[in-house]
Amino acid sequence: MGSGNAIRGSRVGAGPMGEAERGEAAPRVRVPFWCANMHETRPSFASDAPVPEFWDCPRCGLPAGQDQANPPAPPRNEPYKTHLAYVKERRSDKDGAQILAEALERLRSSSRPIY
Repeated sequence: MGSGNAIRGSRVGAGPMGEAERGEAAPRVRVPFWCANMHETRPSFASDAPVPEFWDCPRCGLPAGQDQANPPAPPRNEPYKTHLAYVKERRSDKDGAQILAEALERLRSSSRPIY
């Protein structure tokens, strides 16, 4: 004998999945995109919506373009730079030696003893 629950397995708001309830779907167009690894993805867009120039590849995450023969290049990842690397970009070795000499002179001329 059943439990008497006639709506078992359905959720609130569930009904016929026809277009009459939700309205008509917008016309769609599928646009192919290729990444540098030659993965193809075909997202769908509304036919009156602007199609983006690039799309992220869902398989590898690289940018994908619409030209299969010439996909966009992978982005260049800059290596992590230390503070010293940034300082060396701004100053020459001669500047560094001069700054060090000035700092040592200030330390030597101070009244505090250096341990």
